[in-house]
Amino acid sequence: QVQLVESGGGLVQAGDSLRLSCAASGRTFSSEGMGWFRQAPGKEREFVGAISWNGFSTYYTDSVKGRCTISRDNAKNTGYLQMNNLKPEDTAVYYCAVSCSDYVRFSCDYWGQGTQVTVSS
Repeated sequence: QVQLVESGGGLVQAGDSLRLSCAASGRTFSSEGMGWFRQAPGKEREFVGAISWNGFSTYYTDSVKGRCTISRDNAKNTGYLQMNNLKPEDTAVYYCAVSCSDYVRFSCDYWGQGTQVTVSS
């Protein structure tokens, strides 16, 4: 019922910024939270952060806290992950997800296709 499409990834240099988008269709996500995740080559999936249904509450993992901002525009059914001062270790495929019962355990019903972020040193 819900489809998520991510965009905004690309190749950047260390210190640059990117804003990833997650567009929802089929059903508005205005009434539920959204999570962001990433997976680097050869590494386990990692929870990046999340935002509440009304956008008033956010959470970030320690590895990105202070450099990333999660936001949403419910009128556009779109969530955003703004990443600043990117580092090579941020290189990964980034995913968004909704209908999550446990973000840390990746328990979500709907996932985006992922968008590649590559940070050169």
